[in-house]
Amino acid sequence: MLIGELSNKTGLSRDTIRFYEKQGLITVSRKERRENNYKEYSEQTLDKLLTIKRIKSFGFTLHETSELLNLMKVGNASCKNVSDKLVEKTKQIDNTIKNLLELKAQMLNGISDCANNYCESEKNNCQILNAL
Repeated sequence: MLIGELSNKTGLSRDTIRFYEKQGLITVSRKERRENNYKEYSEQTLDKLLTIKRIKSFGFTLHETSELLNLMKVGNASCKNVSDKLVEKTKQIDNTIKNLLELKAQMLNGISDCANNYCESEKNNCQILNAL
């Protein structure tokens, strides 16, 4: 299948597919090209792109996605190896949530201060910006 059909089937843009190829997440051999040099993508490539899309939907970075794909490729995707990666990712997510909640609290304090007329925005000196 050509890149347009692959894009339609995966929901990924053509640029994203090309990017993943440049990053080595998917490969297309010279044998998989048409006479006009258009790339012919296989069902295996389609499956791999759908796997990448699922992994990325869990918040894994491109590097982490590549690591997981490599575990699968070398047949080292034991439950322990995958579980370790998931535990690491959940810790990162917990830390991100904590940081976002702190940021939200700071923003709400600034909004509250403004609502309680502690803000001198009429003088073009909004204190919320100073708190950021």
